[in-house]
Amino acid sequence: MQITIDLPDNLPLTEADVRIELAIVLYQQHSLRLDKATQLAKISADDFYQILIDRHIVTPPADPDDEPAELILASLRNSMQQIKEGKLHPISELWDGIDD
Repeated sequence: MQITIDLPDNLPLTEADVRIELAIVLYQQHSLRLDKATQLAKISADDFYQILIDRHIVTPPADPDDEPAELILASLRNSMQQIKEGKLHPISELWDGIDD
């Protein structure tokens, strides 16, 4: 689906800002799951989840090593979507830059 919105020129928001704000509102209204909200916002699930934490929309896990199940599921769904779209990466590239 494509939607075009004309915004005032003096609005201090970029397209990226509008996407993120819309994704947050739809997520809060339970209209979008986390993975779909991250796709709308065009940011990673981790980054989106951090925004939700920063805005006190979700509570961070008590143990920083524990990722919430919702974040894990969103990451898996996004990965599956990328596979369906043919966006595959060789295993040899998975760890590129990990030691940087």
